[in-house]
Amino acid sequence: MIVEDESLIALDLKLTLTRAGFKVCAIADSVAEALQLIELERPEMVLLDIYLKGPQNGIDLAKKLRDKNIGFVYLSANFQESILELAKATQPYGFLVKPFREKDLLIALDVAFYRHRNSIESRLRQQNGLEEILSNIAHEPLNADTKLLKVIKSFQPYLPYDYLQLVRIGPGKIIDEEISFMRTGFDEYQVIGKEALLQSLRLNPADYQAKQDASFSTIKAEYFNADAANHAWLQYPARKAVANTFQLQSFFNFPLLLSNSEIVTLCFYSRKPEGYSPEHLSLMNGVQQALLKTLENIWLGQKPKASSTPEKGFKDQPENRRKHKAFEGMIGKSHQMLGVQDMVSVVAPLDTSVLILGESGTGKERVAKSIHELSLRRTNALVVVNCASLPAGLIESELFGHEKGAFTGATEKRIGKFELADKGTIFLDEIGEMPPDLQVKLLRVLQEQEIERIGGRSPIKINVRIIAATNRNLEKEVEEGRFRLDLYYRLYVFPVLIPPLRERKDDIAVLAAHFIKRYAVKCHKEITGVTSHVLQALMDYQWPGNVRELEHLIERSVLLTDGPLIKEIFLPKLYANREPENRFDTGNDRLKTNDDNAREHILKVLKKCKGKISGAGGAAEILEVLPTTLHSRIKKLGIRKEDI
Repeated sequence: MIVEDESLIALDLKLTLTRAGFKVCAIADSVAEALQLIELERPEMVLLDIYLKGPQNGIDLAKKLRDKNIGFVYLSANFQESILELAKATQPYGFLVKPFREKDLLIALDVAFYRHRNSIESRLRQQNGLEEILSNIAHEPLNADTKLLKVIKSFQPYLPYDYLQLVRIGPGKIIDEEISFMRTGFDEYQVIGKEALLQSLRLNPADYQAKQDASFSTIKAEYFNADAANHAWLQYPARKAVANTFQLQSFFNFPLLLSNSEIVTLCFYSRKPEGYSPEHLSLMNGVQQALLKTLENIWLGQKPKASSTPEKGFKDQPENRRKHKAFEGMIGKSHQMLGVQDMVSVVAPLDTSVLILGESGTGKERVAKSIHELSLRRTNALVVVNCASLPAGLIESELFGHEKGAFTGATEKRIGKFELADKGTIFLDEIGEMPPDLQVKLLRVLQEQEIERIGGRSPIKINVRIIAATNRNLEKEVEEGRFRLDLYYRLYVFPVLIPPLRERKDDIAVLAAHFIKRYAVKCHKEITGVTSHVLQALMDYQWPGNVRELEHLIERSVLLTDGPLIKEIFLPKLYANREPENRFDTGNDRLKTNDDNAREHILKVLKKCKGKISGAGGAAEILEVLPTTLHSRIKKLGIRKEDI
């Protein structure tokens, strides 16, 4: 389906797509018309212009398309960073900037269909996997407490949460059971009974019950993020008290009706402002029957008890021992790092390509190793390639190998990194440094699963999983022509963003203790920690070099310390009080682009001319351009009547 307000462009697109074998089911020029046609035609993919006729724009429609699980690719003449960030938040499958070539359009659609179908398959696999886990728990010969804890833990990789509240309400709205689970680490939870919860909330039973009674009664599954959550707290004062106490920003409410007419409500809370999505709602609806049967099995003649003692046997299972071992090098219990571990545990068993994004020193290689160690390929090789360290003239030979005599100096046949990684995993670190001609060949490896040695006569089939990483902003690299758009979207199937250390300062003390222990043993010293003022200095520092910088600083401090505590630490003065640039941040404190300056200038002239474009005294005359050129420029820069 094409949603475009310029009829000539829409018809040209339809002709191009029809020639390429696509079926164009409808064309719309506004959000209202598009929504009507979507209900009739149910398209699989939508080509979507951002600026449309009517009060709503393409970004408004994109949010509805996402709720309906329909893929979409943006078309726009406007590539301003602010517009890009709003569009990116809707998770499109592509972004084409007008004017574009027919080849670019077809490649973008090919990638979009690939990603959309892969996404659907991934969600189905997740639903089937969670259903199987829940069904297995129901049939295990365990007591009710252990089963309930296993159910609670099973949600985490699929529907991440920092706090989960489970409430059973009997006839007459009487609460039969109320248990909470606070996540304290990967696979570690504090189980909180009602009495302990009231102590944390600093409420007496009567006040808490009053808040429960005043809360909106619903049997509808729903979620609230960011500003919507702030409004929802007014309807749910009991949950507001929980959210304020434990610093939670979004929640997901999922009620179930048991066969004995009791209502069980699972309320998932997240510290992230955008913790939940339509995909989570779809997942929970898909596993509803399996969850219902498991909970009824747990409570059949038994009632779970709140206990602060974690279940010992659960951690000792082989799968969980493997996870703990794989995450040993990922130090930190902040919700940001736990979120990274959750994403790793979800994607690791799949063969999906992974793109790890993060600044230098955040631990991208450690994350790649964890993915490999938790994958089905863990018994085969993990081959690490640093694309930035390979000479431009040798990188193709290093990756794909060469035959004897293929070039001067090739005195023997060489097996490349991809062949060495066959049936295993290859980690391409700093992929943003890869030359454009090699990007084309890497794209072929992703598509065809085959390579060709330099000087070789025939392609060689391989079975390799690709994990890539970069500290660059690949979107900017694509915009400036240094990184291929089709390769970017092939790799961007499952992105994992590692937060910089300055954004997870809760982990600094844990990381410092870990490095002190390591280097104290190495240096044969008995150093146990740091003084309070040193810890405060570490917390105040901005860490432009991230975890790597902290590790080197601790190593140096251990070498210079004689007593049991590190009493002095030497931080670089250059960055001591300065906020470093975050390449993955999209805040407002940025330099203006040429488009920003042009937009401001044109707006200023238009306001002076009271919106008049052509004719004597019009904006086109003042700017010394043709009126048609100015019209095109206005549309590209996203200038609307209400801006003038």
